[in-house]
Amino acid sequence: MLEMNRGVGCLTLLLGLVIYAPAASGQGYSPADAAGKMTVSDGLEIQVFASEPEIRQPIFVKCDDRGRLWTIQYLQYPNPAGLKRVKVDRWSRTVYDRVPKPPPHGPRGADKITILEDTDGDGRADKTRDFVDGLNLCTGVAFGQGGVFVLQVPYLLFYPDKNRDDVPDADPEVLLTGFGMEDAQSLANHLTFGPDGWLYGLNGSTTTCNIRGIEFQQGVWRYHPVTKEFELFAEGGGNLYGLTFDADGNLFYSSNGGLFWHAVQGGYYQKSFGKHGPLHNLYTYGYFAHTKNSGVTGTPTTGGTIYLGDTFPDRFRGAFLCGNFLGHSASWWKVTPRQTTVAAEHGGLLFDSHDTWFGPTDLTLGPDGAMYFADFHDQRTAHPDPDANWDRSNGRIYKLQATDAKPTPPINLAELSSNELVDLLSHPNGWYGQRARVLLAERRDASTWPRLREIALTQENGRYALQGLWALHVSGGLDDEFAAQMLAHPYEYVRAWTVRLLGDSKSVSEPMAKLLIALAETEPSPIVRSQLACTAKRLPTATALPIVQAILNRNLDNDDLRIPLLLWWAVESRAVADADQVLEQFAHADAWTVAANQPILRNLIRRYAAEGTPAGYDACLRILQNTPSQHLADAHKALGQGLSERAGGLGGIGHGGLYAQFAAGGNDAAERARRTFAETSPELKQYILGIWQKNQKDRNALTLALRAGVEEAHQYLLETTTQAAADDPELLSLLSLLQEFGREDCEAVVLQRLSDEQTDEVRGAAVKVLNRFGSAEFIDALFAQYATLPAPLQTQVRDVLLARHESARRLLALVEDGTISPESLPVDQLRRIALYEDEELDAIVRKHWGNIQPGTAEEKLAQMRRFNNDLRAAPGNPASGAELFKKHCATCHTLFNEGGKIGPDLTKANRNDLAALLANIVDPSAVIRKEYLSYVLETTSGQVMTGILAEQDAGSITLVDAKDNRTKVPRNQIEALHESATSLMPENLLQQLSPQQRRDLFAYLQGNAKP
Repeated sequence: MLEMNRGVGCLTLLLGLVIYAPAASGQGYSPADAAGKMTVSDGLEIQVFASEPEIRQPIFVKCDDRGRLWTIQYLQYPNPAGLKRVKVDRWSRTVYDRVPKPPPHGPRGADKITILEDTDGDGRADKTRDFVDGLNLCTGVAFGQGGVFVLQVPYLLFYPDKNRDDVPDADPEVLLTGFGMEDAQSLANHLTFGPDGWLYGLNGSTTTCNIRGIEFQQGVWRYHPVTKEFELFAEGGGNLYGLTFDADGNLFYSSNGGLFWHAVQGGYYQKSFGKHGPLHNLYTYGYFAHTKNSGVTGTPTTGGTIYLGDTFPDRFRGAFLCGNFLGHSASWWKVTPRQTTVAAEHGGLLFDSHDTWFGPTDLTLGPDGAMYFADFHDQRTAHPDPDANWDRSNGRIYKLQATDAKPTPPINLAELSSNELVDLLSHPNGWYGQRARVLLAERRDASTWPRLREIALTQENGRYALQGLWALHVSGGLDDEFAAQMLAHPYEYVRAWTVRLLGDSKSVSEPMAKLLIALAETEPSPIVRSQLACTAKRLPTATALPIVQAILNRNLDNDDLRIPLLLWWAVESRAVADADQVLEQFAHADAWTVAANQPILRNLIRRYAAEGTPAGYDACLRILQNTPSQHLADAHKALGQGLSERAGGLGGIGHGGLYAQFAAGGNDAAERARRTFAETSPELKQYILGIWQKNQKDRNALTLALRAGVEEAHQYLLETTTQAAADDPELLSLLSLLQEFGREDCEAVVLQRLSDEQTDEVRGAAVKVLNRFGSAEFIDALFAQYATLPAPLQTQVRDVLLARHESARRLLALVEDGTISPESLPVDQLRRIALYEDEELDAIVRKHWGNIQPGTAEEKLAQMRRFNNDLRAAPGNPASGAELFKKHCATCHTLFNEGGKIGPDLTKANRNDLAALLANIVDPSAVIRKEYLSYVLETTSGQVMTGILAEQDAGSITLVDAKDNRTKVPRNQIEALHESATSLMPENLLQQLSPQQRRDLFAYLQGNAKP
């Protein structure tokens, strides 16, 4: 039965990636018709490059050194082969029974890496072959080092293919293991070689990676094919899919959390913290937002790529091109500098598919200057039910090119000499330079070094010089002597990249350290100073701190969007491990005279206080004792903030409040986040006591003293609370302090505030204080006053009483004896009783209210979320919904005066609350009111029947089942009769319907009248 009295709440989160999809004129066009239905930006034309049946469900495209297009057919999605679900949460994050072995030894999946080739130059693939198949959720491919790098979680694999015959020479080598696999829509993805020779990749929002002891969720990571190093390059950003570098080597990555993010080395970026957990550094004290942009993004942004080709009209050169997954289109954005980052301005659509099945997942630049777009091509854009009948029969790849573009002659860059590869660094199509650099990194040919140095020294063309620098570095030819020359290059990005490449080794020679410090003292470009701050975080303290201090002393970057935080992160990274050196640098009065130092100093006070150790308290005190008076107020605020954060540890992934009103259990992530800390040191306590004694009535000073555990402040708080009159405006504030800092000795004082002489606000505040301790005297007082309390206070008191087993028993006893009316206790408060697993209490609940479970299981909450995504994807048809209601619901329920009477009448129910409506349909047994309890009856002949108890008398019992069939059974034929914990209403109602049928049904259910 639909139980519309179930607890309700307001769902405020955006669920997954789904928003309302715009209406389209058609859907699911055939490959022959699809391109003709599209509208394309001026100067461009589009055609189908490949389609079903050869290509299905493509999620990735990339061109190899022969100009052939590679794609991943993501046919195993959304469930890995050969694994069993052990646990699923409301966001569909799944724990499996085991970690699969890498291919070919693990479960064989359906994914393929496929090579497509246009041999006749007509713009359509006519030759297709699989490089490898049987993969199990494959999400990334990159070419280099004599083979192919492949991402198949939890592994980064390398398939050797030295003879380049498109047949792996051996089983893959496992390079990395530990990528998360909880969610097939958030896996590690998008392997891309950077200008520095590192292989970069992304990780999505809801999978947790743990690689070589580095744990993270969303972010940019990198692996070095030569040194075998692994690093988390930047953390945060959302659900990520798409990584690109511009002509200056800036890294941009795409996500559902904004148009794109500009990643810097060691940066921290915004997350959906409630759902995805905190950043793994608790002391960042800030993070970067997504790139500022103007225009409608059509989120989520997929496969974002900077156009470095040479055939599109000029307006696209250097533009950010991306798929708009829910907009069923692709757009382009003009990228312009914005201090040390960039901004994006909407240039327009590249093309509009006019097809709601079009789902662009990736795009890539080809050697012909064209852009290739992967189209997952499916009717559903919502997060899918993992057990749905998923359509894997479709898929397209489109080629977007300049109007009247000419075909490119066949190429094979691997056959070129190293000197010919160097020639390609100046090619107007940046694709050639990128691929040439990867091959040069593979060869490490020292004979190219003189020419590469000559290119790097070029001053007329800074970006050409960058190409030389990058190629020289990946070839192994960048040494300190030449790097010193590069630090004086007129192009700021050459200097910045030289700093970055030097810092990648995490140490530099003493002469180079002096050069970097000198550069920090004189460098005119904020771009270079930004990279110096990033690099300082990687270098030893003896080099890092002078670089940081040199930049701070210049006071040039206080208003920059990035540099202040980058400098803080560099200092914080050694604030504890090298505290003596950090304090020597900053813990003196003169440090406060430099404006740029002041946020660093405040952060250090906060950081050391938050450490919660004797050494941290001593460091804190050392800075405070050298703080000029005009800065003390801000310093003390930072001190209080730090002390308040001592107990906060690194929590796990949360739920973001999604369906919290229906869920069972507590917040495990919050519980894991707690950590112990040392009592504030006597010296720091004495310092804080002195602050407070100067003005005992100052609330900030009192709070600081209480937080530090100053005994005199605690006694003052007790005395002041005792003396305060009932109408004292400060009383509520005092009780709030006791709620946070009070000890058991405050109970006697606060109990007096429960009397009816106090205001309701004061009594409510007193309940919050005393609830921390839960003494018998407090509980007795609540029972003694319960009947006379106003309704809001009764609600608060019930929360307190029902949260404890014995007081819950007492409260229900009062219901049993008629002292308290059952109608006064709402169902949502009664759910916690089921957690006690007390048969006596459960029987009382069933008697007065019905069957009430502690909450809805995570797997069913996940179903609610997925159904909600379907409902949001498009409008429904109420008339069609009325027919569905008649077929599936009307036997039991009445709506608009039509239907059966077995279950509740829905006409006057709260049908506007979509979350509550979904909860009641998906989990009808969570709350079953007593009048709708189902019974199981077994006859003496062995027949078993289930239904609602419709009638009973001395001689018989009548049951009515879900089809409104009434069965009368004489009592002398009844062997057993007992209540069922399961609702008569089936749980799988919505699973039987298509997404559109669900939308139609809910359009009717939530309507105001019969259509």
